Amino acid sequence: MESDHLPPIKGVVIISLPPPDNPSLGKTITAFTLTDDDHYPHSYQSHQDYQLPVQSSPPPPPQNPQIQLSSSKFFLGIPRKLLGIVCISLFALMLYRSVFSSTLQELEASDDDQKPKSFIFPLYHKFGIREISQIDLPHKLVRFVYKESLVTPGDDAIGPQKNSKLASLTTAAAAVDSSSILPVRGNVFPDGLYFTYMLVGSPPRPYYLDIDTASDLTWIQCDAPCSSCAKGANALYKPRKDNIVTPRDSLCMELKRNQNARHCETCQQCDYEIEYADHSSSMGVLARDELRLTVANGSSTESKFIFGCAYDQQGLLLNTLAKTDGILGLSKAKVSLPSQLASQGIINNVVGHCLTNNVGGGGYMFLGDDFVPRWGMAWVPMLNRPSTDSYQTEIMKLNYGSSQLSLGGQDRRVRGVVFDSGSSYTYFPKEAYSELVSSVQEVSGKGLIRDTSDPTLPFCWRAEFPIRSVADVKQFFKTLTLQFGSKWWIISTKFRIPPEGYLIISNKGNVCLGILDGSMVHDGSTIILGDISLRGQLVIYDNENKKIGWMPSNCVKPTTFQSLPFFEG
Repeated sequence: MESDHLPPIKGVVIISLPPPDNPSLGKTITAFTLTDDDHYPHSYQSHQDYQLPVQSSPPPPPQNPQIQLSSSKFFLGIPRKLLGIVCISLFALMLYRSVFSSTLQELEASDDDQKPKSFIFPLYHKFGIREISQIDLPHKLVRFVYKESLVTPGDDAIGPQKNSKLASLTTAAAAVDSSSILPVRGNVFPDGLYFTYMLVGSPPRPYYLDIDTASDLTWIQCDAPCSSCAKGANALYKPRKDNIVTPRDSLCMELKRNQNARHCETCQQCDYEIEYADHSSSMGVLARDELRLTVANGSSTESKFIFGCAYDQQGLLLNTLAKTDGILGLSKAKVSLPSQLASQGIINNVVGHCLTNNVGGGGYMFLGDDFVPRWGMAWVPMLNRPSTDSYQTEIMKLNYGSSQLSLGGQDRRVRGVVFDSGSSYTYFPKEAYSELVSSVQEVSGKGLIRDTSDPTLPFCWRAEFPIRSVADVKQFFKTLTLQFGSKWWIISTKFRIPPEGYLIISNKGNVCLGILDGSMVHDGSTIILGDISLRGQLVIYDNENKKIGWMPSNCVKPTTFQSLPFFEG
């Protein structure tokens, strides 16, 4: 029978309602439970005779139990739900990473050959203090001279031979070359440029190169043989015949096209000469060799690149090569190292450098975009001017403290700012420089006295107390602010230069102004930001997106900024 299959009764609840005509009697609730040992019910007296109290007067309106229940759920249920969602999300994320992390690593490893890499270079600082007369303070007008081959077929040497042909070819080349105006390859106070090292050749040998974001061509002193070279830090680069670039190479043709040089049918090599306004010069020939680069994860990769084999340096240029072996060109020109690596698909064309504020400190430089912060950067558009491949942007205002400095000129031309890691100091247009000097001279009434006997820089001051660092006197000076993007202060992008970014301490213990008159620099209306003002900032030149960015940093070590895989498109 069906009753035999019904589950046994476990308990009974009896509810007695009051009579309709007398609800004040209340209601009675009685509950019984049944057990297997005793088939007689036992009532729980604690649940019996529940009666509503008798009210002699109309009771106050009772609270809505539904509202109480909703409040309880609101204060207790919702937080529990949120906590549950958070816990479930964390668990799902951990499960995702544990299950798919190995797969992602395998996929990333398989894409290593195709994905552009990033390379880190440590930066070092030259020591020692020089006077202004020993430094190439006037910016140099750089002229690339492309000559016909100075080597006849069969010659063992790569450099020019001492014969009458040299003079005639030099004269002929001078008639067809063109000039481009670039900033000085000056010295970072107290001695020289920040430099890094690179491994070039097979087998690879180290070479110390001054980093220069305003220079196109990377060149190394070489024995071809060497006609005039500085002692340098390492042995001269020794090229082979098969290292020499022919005039038909695309980069050689690009250089010649930019300089309007005529094509040479009989040339066997791509010769060049860089001439400076102070009569310094560097002559050489383009070479191609192996470059070994260290990836961020510690592994290394090799690539061919074209650089200048510089066998003849003349003038004050020799002084800057006392501790280094050449120049590392980092501009946006096609012949620069970043552009060459990007054209080979090795990196994305992004250059970054970070120079420490510490005296004698170095920093780091990188090629590629793995170390570009995803937030916190101030970005401005990069100007594209055919006359130069240096990194420029447009400035709207220049302030010293709350005082605006004139940028000069009434021709409404765009006033540019060049970021130049190859320049020691910062240069202002004539009007801005004159107004800055007038404002800074006010420190003479605050306890600082100008010392005209100090030859370090044009404006130096001594104090009645010993000056050990800029921190001892920075309270007398104000912050410089370069304003970009808009003349409206609140919506503009700003590059701030504190006193530490434009003052130095000389050998005499004086504080000196590290900003110079730039009326003879570039086109006379351009601000040049040299290393003195770039310290303590991570500066990035993004040639892929045509923008320049910066953010404050201690420049101790770079940090990778990679997107999480589930945020990537």
